[in-house]
Amino acid sequence: MPPLALTGERTLPDVPEENYWFRRHLAVYEWIAERVTGLRVADLACGEGYGAAVLARAAADVVGVDANPEAYEHARLRYERPNLRFERGLVEAFEGPCDAIVFLQTIEHISEPEPLLERFRAVAPLTYVTTPNRLTLAPPGAEKSDNPWHLREYALREYRALLEPHFEKVEVFGVFHARKLRAHEVALRAGWDRVHPALRLTKPFYDRFIPAISASDFRITAEGELQRALDFLAICHASPRLEEGA
Repeated sequence: MPPLALTGERTLPDVPEENYWFRRHLAVYEWIAERVTGLRVADLACGEGYGAAVLARAAADVVGVDANPEAYEHARLRYERPNLRFERGLVEAFEGPCDAIVFLQTIEHISEPEPLLERFRAVAPLTYVTTPNRLTLAPPGAEKSDNPWHLREYALREYRALLEPHFEKVEVFGVFHARKLRAHEVALRAGWDRVHPALRLTKPFYDRFIPAISASDFRITAEGELQRALDFLAICHASPRLEEGA
């Protein structure tokens, strides 16, 4: 199958140095998969295709859509299930219909997201949208991180303000570190970043630690301080709008 280059635009599996980000995204796909059993699902901007394949383990039918020709061809060749297919196309042109749209870690790449959200609302009663939390991704006080693919990043209040005008109900969950990543957070607060360089342990430690991260090292919850979440996961509920004059 055609290999995909690690450009930073999309997350890839099977790349040891990328494993943290892959598992962080995979944890969300697995969480959503548990909630779309038996549904028709569209994974828009599906990238490499691993997420659509995860959704297809539970959903009745999954289509992964991506505009990039290399990503589309890679996904089509790598992931084969009877209820899974891939299409090359712009997410803005997706017509559905389907029961649920999954749109993960992409809204921050969109210059004008409002029309796209209206399209999602029109073609599916349920939309899952995630984005990184600017307050935990970017340096303090910065408008965005240094990721060149991100056009805008959102804090919690801004994210709600973006989504809520387009849907009848929006529930927001947070993605947080758990298990060994939580322990690593505690170690950093205790001064681990001063210790490992002094002992020349940085590369040996992280060469082992990062590939060992799993999806279970993240938790998704609506409890606690969402402002401190790594990513925001919004579940957007739509209901049909009556035509004017109906």
